[in-house]
Amino acid sequence: MFRKILASRFFIGALCIVVEFSIIISLVIWLNDMYQFLSVLMWGFYIITLLYILNRDEIVENKLPWLVIMLLLPVLGAFVFFLLSSNNASKKDYERFSASAHKIKPHMHQTDNLDKLKEQDTDAYAQARYLYECAKMPVFDKSKTTYYPIGEDFHADLLSELKEAEDFIFMEYFIIQQGVMWDSIHEVLVDKAKRGVKVCVMYDDLGCIATLDSRYYEVLRKEGIECTPCNKFKPILSHIHNNRDHRKITVIDGKVGFTGGINLADEYINAYVKHGHWKDTAVKIEGEAVKNLTALFISLWNMQQEVKPIEPSKYLSVTKGGDNGKGYVIPFGDSPSPIDTVDIGKNVYMNLLNLSRDYIYITTPYLICDRELLNAMCNAALRGVDVRLITPHIPDKKAVFAMTRSNYKKLIDSGVKVYEYTPGFIHAKSFVSDDKFAVCGTINLDYRSLVHHFECGAWMYNTESIIDMKEDFLDTVSKSQLISKRQATFSFFDRLFAEIMKVFSPML
Repeated sequence: MFRKILASRFFIGALCIVVEFSIIISLVIWLNDMYQFLSVLMWGFYIITLLYILNRDEIVENKLPWLVIMLLLPVLGAFVFFLLSSNNASKKDYERFSASAHKIKPHMHQTDNLDKLKEQDTDAYAQARYLYECAKMPVFDKSKTTYYPIGEDFHADLLSELKEAEDFIFMEYFIIQQGVMWDSIHEVLVDKAKRGVKVCVMYDDLGCIATLDSRYYEVLRKEGIECTPCNKFKPILSHIHNNRDHRKITVIDGKVGFTGGINLADEYINAYVKHGHWKDTAVKIEGEAVKNLTALFISLWNMQQEVKPIEPSKYLSVTKGGDNGKGYVIPFGDSPSPIDTVDIGKNVYMNLLNLSRDYIYITTPYLICDRELLNAMCNAALRGVDVRLITPHIPDKKAVFAMTRSNYKKLIDSGVKVYEYTPGFIHAKSFVSDDKFAVCGTINLDYRSLVHHFECGAWMYNTESIIDMKEDFLDTVSKSQLISKRQATFSFFDRLFAEIMKVFSPML
């Protein structure tokens, strides 16, 4: 086991980065000590960096960890900041993304659905307009949605739909791991590729660093599957590793699409018990709204260096008439700056919280978001809205779990009901409100999801899935533990640890 860890790509990559970091820091210290004029320059660099951090266009909480580091490590902190702090995608990635987006844009024009929404519900119109203006994603009616309350149901239906593919299959996932789930999907993909179906698979290379061989994409390519790792991991000290592809998307023939929190690994279908019972959710979309998921996949696929670009017109001009779906759907994406200049995922959640009237139910595996989101939850509860939140009882990351729990008291004091899913780990990321609004997707309530990552979700208004999501939430509450004020009061040392960790949450 120890030898396996030492030989792993993760260990070797981490070791290379640590060595590189040590060399850079040692060099900075040596130059600072040996040459007085360089010392003056470095202190000037430190002061400029400090002023830059203070004037960055972001909330104070996100600046705080870097200010602490700068105070603890004068001069050195400035170099660490510029090596690791950037939230932005690289210039080359941005240029490739922009070129792809330019070709996609003509196919993503808004229909008269936005005007229809304005006549029906001004709150729904406001949210849909926001997504069109900021995410460039139109709203669709008549597209059918199906909600999956557990990974096993999603897996069975995904396999069934994949077997019906005739033209193309696009799959994009943060984690793929060989086992019961992926092997069953892989078998279908190989068969479809042999039959002439275009099959494209993209996975996050860092997300799969412990689950796939570094050249697994070559295995799939030999089988006729077009495959690429997204943001290919290189053992170098760089901020580029911040921008991970956390999306989960499947598109089949442009008429069926899936998204949600479920990755393609066995714990997501409880074929492997990792942290107790694994609770996760997803939605299937049928109809013209699938076009948004297709556009999201193509835009990120074409950003990768080692792929044959996909021509958007061939796959976005395909219209698959409306299924008999109710309500309105907007599959949408969120990307790091400068691709997206606003925090789309965070603002979608904020809009739901601020517009809720009767209730809003939230599930999230992590609760280490900024004060704005926490205050929005508290304010909704103080307005008399029934705000309920479910988090895991069995954690996957103990430090993050401590930070999650440290936020309970503020929420409970404001009237938010906080539950922990006692059977195990809840990985679902969902909001449902007032029997008419819902979001199901990949966006966690943590800094990385809200700022760094490529994310996606499905915003829904009056669709079939919304009541199903509400009923599933209430069923999950019945299996969860309501956290009392006493339970939310921690010892001095536990609270101190959590508060220190919260300072550095933007780095986690």
